[in-house]
Amino acid sequence: QVQLVASGGGLVQPGGSLRLSCATSGFTFSMWPMSWYRQAPGKERELVAGIAATGSDTNYAESVKGRFTISRDNAKRTLYLQMNSLKPEDTAVYYCKAGPFNSWGQGTQVTVSS
Repeated sequence: QVQLVASGGGLVQPGGSLRLSCATSGFTFSMWPMSWYRQAPGKERELVAGIAATGSDTNYAESVKGRFTISRDNAKRTLYLQMNSLKPEDTAVYYCKAGPFNSWGQGTQVTVSS
């Protein structure tokens, strides 16, 4: 039922930027917090950023603070992640997550390399 489609990933050089989007359906988007996770090869999935249902409160992993910005548009049922000053260690598959629901989709690949 819960559908999450992440997009916007790609290959970028260190210092570059990407904007990820997550289109959602199958749940009441505006009543749940949302989050972005990432998983690098050989590593566990980790929380990158979270945002409250209203968009009024956000939190970030220490490694991305000051570089990434999570936002949401409740009218469009869409979650965003603006990623600036990208580093090679940001390379991972990025997934969006809706509230407590265990639906991850396929994610979107972000590769930061020269």
